[in-house]
Amino acid sequence: QVQLVESGGGLVQAGGSLRLSCAASGGTFSSRAMGWFRRGPGKERGFVATINWIGGSTYYSDSVKGRFTISRDNAKNTLYLQMNSLKPEDTAVYYCAAKKGPYSSRTPGDYDYWGQGTQVTVSS
Repeated sequence: QVQLVESGGGLVQAGGSLRLSCAASGGTFSSRAMGWFRRGPGKERGFVATINWIGGSTYYSDSVKGRFTISRDNAKNTLYLQMNSLKPEDTAVYYCAAKKGPYSSRTPGDYDYWGQGTQVTVSS
């Protein structure tokens, strides 16, 4: 059983930055691929970024590529999402997720464990 707790969300002006963290406990964080997903107002949950078990491979949605960076520190059992040049359309609840297995995936159904989410609001 893996427990995931996100933090770092908040209110920021357009063009600003935030860094989300996801602290993992209770499982083998270092052997799992991890992902960030988000659910905006009136939208379905969508893929943001994913990283493989060792951090050597990352993938991003087209909407965040070049602005967001996913990373992980296996020694600290923590996943990060650095978000720069934020836009109002980035407003959403952001979720981290742990996948069964070491390889990245964009598919929510491939993830076994989810955090409770952290709200990010970008004002124009």
